[in-house]
Amino acid sequence: MQYGRFLLRRVVHSLFVIWGAATVVFLLRFLTPGDPVTVLAPPDAGDEVRDALRQRLGLDEPVHVQYFEYITDLMVADFGKSMEVLDRSVLDWIFWTRFLRSVELAVSATLIAIAIAIPLGVISARRRHTVSDYGATLFSLGGISTPNFWLGLMLILLIAVPVGFIPTGTPGPLLHEAVGDLFAGDPGTLGDWLRFMFLPALTLGTYFTALITRLTRSGMLEEIGKAYVKASRAKGLPETLTMYRHVLRNTLIPIVTILGLQLGTLIGGAIITETVFEWNGLGQLLIERINARDWTMIQGIVIIIAIGFVSINTVVDLLYAYLDPRVIDE
Repeated sequence: MQYGRFLLRRVVHSLFVIWGAATVVFLLRFLTPGDPVTVLAPPDAGDEVRDALRQRLGLDEPVHVQYFEYITDLMVADFGKSMEVLDRSVLDWIFWTRFLRSVELAVSATLIAIAIAIPLGVISARRRHTVSDYGATLFSLGGISTPNFWLGLMLILLIAVPVGFIPTGTPGPLLHEAVGDLFAGDPGTLGDWLRFMFLPALTLGTYFTALITRLTRSGMLEEIGKAYVKASRAKGLPETLTMYRHVLRNTLIPIVTILGLQLGTLIGGAIITETVFEWNGLGQLLIERINARDWTMIQGIVIIIAIGFVSINTVVDLLYAYLDPRVIDE
């Protein structure tokens, strides 16, 4: 029952955050210099053409009327149509062609980071002041200090070009397409997805890997000296079981926090990596639509990113409650 009330509170908070984000991005349209009609209309268009376009886009209505219609449409998941491509649904454009690619890239980068960083952080903490610890520290410093654009270009030159079968510069199939073909008896599409995903995910996950490694190491070192670890060792429990079952679990709350925040950032902010690999994701689309002053698309993208952040943070809060039930009573 307490868990249900905790979830309800988080959902209500999330709705208010999304409403705030939607309101802010709506008001920014009126605070930003420039007129979308000027960008969209032909240079030689007369006042009649501009007025007709403004009326078609609904920009001739008072601000409060536009806001009410905007919020009402959002409540039924209607994000409107693009100002530049008037017959193109914003939600279809964002979700089916760009959002899924960004989510796949962000989740793949996060999984790579987790698979490498957590074992590396545990080994570094267990073997403090040894060659393994110094190697992990050097790797972390290098990962945090390396710019994504430089790493992406180096991976292309050192891996993609010599190997030949790892493609760059074109978007590959989506995961649900690859899985559908796999169940249909064609595993080749899944192999193509892995080949296309490998280098962008590795590039994006490198900084994340270094950050999680350092965080895991510091948390493990703080926990190792506590009494329950000494008691576990005195009882004769295997060292691996003590480290991974007890010590690592008590270290996970800050790690989960960083994972949630970084995953949300990766979904909407992997612009540099998407540009290097020409990955048609959400961040790249946002820059394109800002340059085109396509405010309907900009609003839709920002709201989708906000929903992604809020959803991830809600999941993180639920994981908190699972890892430490005392969170529910706070």
